[in-house]
Amino acid sequence: MLTPIRSVAKAGVACLMLFYPFCFVIAQQIPISRNLVIPEASITANSVTLLWDKPDNYENIIGYQIFKDGVLVGKSAKTNYTVQNLPAGKTYTFTVKAEDKAGKLSKTGNKVVCKTKPEGKTFNILDFGAKGDGETKNTTAIQKAINACTPGGTVYIPNGTFLSGAIYLKSNMTLYIAEGGTLKGSTDTLDYLPLQLNRFEGWELKTYASFITAGTLDRSGKYNVENLSIQGKGTISGGGLKFRDIMLKARGKRGRGRLICIMNGNNIDVQGLNIEQSPCWNIHYIYSANVTLHDLNITSYGANADGIDPDSSTDSYIFNCTIATDDDCIAIKSGKNPEGNIVNKPTERVRITDCTFTRGAALAIGSEMSGGVSDVFIQDCKIGNLKNGFQVKTTKDRGGYVKNIVMRDCSILKITMVTNVNYNNDGAAAPELAWFKDIELSNLDMSNAKSGETLIDINGFPDEQHYTLNVLLKDIRLPQGAKINVKNCDGVSFNNVLCADNAKPVYNITESKAVKNE
Repeated sequence: MLTPIRSVAKAGVACLMLFYPFCFVIAQQIPISRNLVIPEASITANSVTLLWDKPDNYENIIGYQIFKDGVLVGKSAKTNYTVQNLPAGKTYTFTVKAEDKAGKLSKTGNKVVCKTKPEGKTFNILDFGAKGDGETKNTTAIQKAINACTPGGTVYIPNGTFLSGAIYLKSNMTLYIAEGGTLKGSTDTLDYLPLQLNRFEGWELKTYASFITAGTLDRSGKYNVENLSIQGKGTISGGGLKFRDIMLKARGKRGRGRLICIMNGNNIDVQGLNIEQSPCWNIHYIYSANVTLHDLNITSYGANADGIDPDSSTDSYIFNCTIATDDDCIAIKSGKNPEGNIVNKPTERVRITDCTFTRGAALAIGSEMSGGVSDVFIQDCKIGNLKNGFQVKTTKDRGGYVKNIVMRDCSILKITMVTNVNYNNDGAAAPELAWFKDIELSNLDMSNAKSGETLIDINGFPDEQHYTLNVLLKDIRLPQGAKINVKNCDGVSFNNVLCADNAKPVYNITESKAVKNE
């Protein structure tokens, strides 16, 4: 397996990598930040993005200072920072030190070494005949620029609105959309032919091509597109509700393409852009690894307008994104019964930090999770008025599992774990029920939710062997009169879960074992 990140562990310290937040560290007067890494996909010729974990004891930590070769280059209140304006092809050593309320820094800091990429050749689409008038169809011109792009090169989309049909990216290139530039999808279905083998709602099937496609679907897992970046300060815009309706009429719900679809990709980066008006899911990646998505603004309307969908993929970094949709802001998936059980490719190690979700159905795991989902870490997110808040969802037919989930230091209005989703439930049943286990939700501010309502609803299956198992809810603040439901669970602990008036919420616990309320 390719290493997804560059890291340097301190001698004598057992390190569990970035996705495992409970790593032992040597005690310091000011605790050090942990597990400093650089996602490989985020390295460009002129920038490097750093990610790290908070210290074990971070109550008095107010921020972090970032050093390049021993010189201070930036400060961050978040656990990420992008160092800009670096010369290409140079090697640097970066250090991050934690800063406490008194302004004192940790005496030591994690270090990581990396080299910026060499400067590649630029291929401006104007040189291939493209016109940014919003009316000329530029599919051929843009594809010519992509095909001509040499390894390490950049296809450049300048200021203007460039209408296009489906385009196909390749390995070892960057698609860059400049500020003021818009890559606009046409609303003619003929521009999205020939049909492509894809995966939607858990099934592999033929769909219209996505607006931006990279790779081809291969359930064997072999990567066929690598070292690809889609970035800039501009916009990628689809045909929106109008085009959704056209494609629905032509090929039905599951025949639509995505706005951006990555299949069997490795070392993929999408950053800095406005992503909007997809006729279906906005960013969908399948059978992929080492995917970094950051500093994105995603806006979409209508059913099936998910923001980001990791699907049977490993090692995802999602941070500094703002998402507003009419469906799931993020939906972590791994196929649907029975095909998802047969393909059996889990989604593992998803890190979601410093994101804001303003409109949508949920920050979700499922409901297509037949291949399994594990090791999801969510931190410092603002989860606003989403219908189901943070949701883990499945049906009795899915099979698979959801395990090792951590959410902490977030504001949120609702938490739901359900086993009776009543949609997208065709297909033969899995050989056994799914299960949820080992979930920790801590230091959550739910005080802005509506008073007197059920805000935490945790369910398992009636079969005791498939009860939802080992759930810890700790240090959670609820509004006055909040209600909590627990059903078909084993080993659920509530520790310092209180309403705004310091009273305990109203509990409704049924058909469960070992539920503790401390």
